[in-house]
This record gives sequence, structure tokens and C-alpha cells, in this order.
Amino acid sequence: MRIGHTPQLTMQGIIDDFDRLRPALERVARDGAATPLDAVRLRAPLPRPGKILACIANFWEHGAMEARPLNMFMKNPDAVIGPGDTIVLPEFTEPWIFMHEAELALVIKGPAKSVKKEDWRSAVFGYTGMIDVSARGDGRRTWKTGSWLGKSFDTFAPIGPCIATIDEIPNPNDVQVQFWVDGQLRHNYTTDDMEHFVPQLVEFATTIMTMGSGDLIACGTNHEGLGPLQDGEVVDFEIHGIGRMRLHVRDPLKRTWDKGIYMGADSTNPEAVRRNRPRG
Repeated sequence: MRIGHTPQLTMQGIIDDFDRLRPALERVARDGAATPLDAVRLRAPLPRPGKILACIANFWEHGAMEARPLNMFMKNPDAVIGPGDTIVLPEFTEPWIFMHEAELALVIKGPAKSVKKEDWRSAVFGYTGMIDVSARGDGRRTWKTGSWLGKSFDTFAPIGPCIATIDEIPNPNDVQVQFWVDGQLRHNYTTDDMEHFVPQLVEFATTIMTMGSGDLIACGTNHEGLGPLQDGEVVDFEIHGIGRMRLHVRDPLKRTWDKGIYMGADSTNPEAVRRNRPRG
């Protein structure tokens, strides 16, 4: 195992050498002295990924009968924060709304290049959660014309609370994603509603570029249930099988929007797990 000089390099070394390290790690977990979770401060499990690729859309929504073409954008790795941290809205006076997109993210084991979908497991170390915080203008239009600009402000990529290894989640297209703002449930969906499943995402991304250990592929979100994030709110994010984390929201400009779920293009009954995939 190479010695990392940063937390990110340390995590990449663990990913690369995990098969050899696992017996020792399991022995420590079994026999070592446990520290209560409330006595430590968790940080982002991947504090500075080399790359974050994020799907554009990728969930069946709004009565669609055909899947949209698979597409991705790159999100700023320096935007990463972790559990207990604060999402800080940027001090711009553009007429934006800042929204949450809670997503499952794949943690890559690399180097991974031109991986076929039937071999996707060879390129995935495990799973974590990511909130793709997004600046939006009129309606749901992302800021300006490039998705990455409105999604790459500092603190706009909360990741965590931990990494579940690939064997801990038998099927990444069968997990539940939930997200609350001040206790109001907004996202509540399952990943079996993806337009393009995880094996296709791995094949697509590694056809475009070489993915390295500790890189991320965020799988997209179900946009039904979006709402604004604003000053003073507390958000909770849980992916079943991975864990739950809490973050805070701060806006130096103290802007306000109507609280709650935005109706119209992004509406849903937040108490129901919606599956929109067409039959057949």
C-alpha cells in the first residue's frame, strides 16, 4: 500500500489495496475498542476525488414513455464537503433558486477504461451518497447554458456519510434514497427507476475517459420532489444500506423562496415512493 500524504490519497491507497487490507481491517473492527459515533467528527469519505461525473436526469419522470439519451457532466471536486458541514449559497444577485438533488454515487476502483457493462463490478469499489446542489434559473433551467457552472460552486457536492463496499449492497438498482428539509420529506425514490442502470453508467463513463480509484459517478436523481434550499435550514440525507447524514444551509444574502416542494414539472406526493418506469 502506498503512503498517502493527503486524506484523499490515503483513501485511494485503501481502495487499491483493499483485498489485502480487508482481513486486518475486519479484525480491528471486531476486536478493537469502539469509539461512539457522537465522540468523533466524520468527514467526507472522499475529500477531493480526482473526477466527479454526474448523470444528467436519468430517472423516469413526468410520464415519459421513452428513455432519454444517457449524458453526464463534470462537477467540481473542490465543491466536496461532508457530514455535519454547511452548504453555503453563493453571494450572487442573479434570480436563482438553489435546489437539492440527492443521488447514489459509485466509488470507482481504477484504472478503469472501456469497461463493458457485463464487467461493471470490476470497476466499482463501492457506493456513497452525493447531494448535487444546483443553481437554477427560470423554471428548472440550470444556470446559463452549462450544467456544471450552476452545480460547481464551493460546498455544492456534499458526499457521505461513508462508503459501502460493493458486496454490502447486492443490487445498486434496488436501494431507497430519501432527503428531508427541516423534517419535510422531499426525495423518496428507489434506484430501480433509473432510465439507464449502473452497468450502463460504468460502460458509458469509462468509454469517454479513464476513471481512477476514488473517482465518482453520480447516478442522477428523481427530480420530482425538488424544492429550494435556504438560510438556516437543516437537511438530512439517507441512502438505505449506506447511511444517513445531516448538513446545514447558510445564505449570506438571506434570500427567501416559498418553502416546500415545487409543483408543476417537479411535483410528487412526498409520502409515496414513486416508480415511473413504463410498463412492459
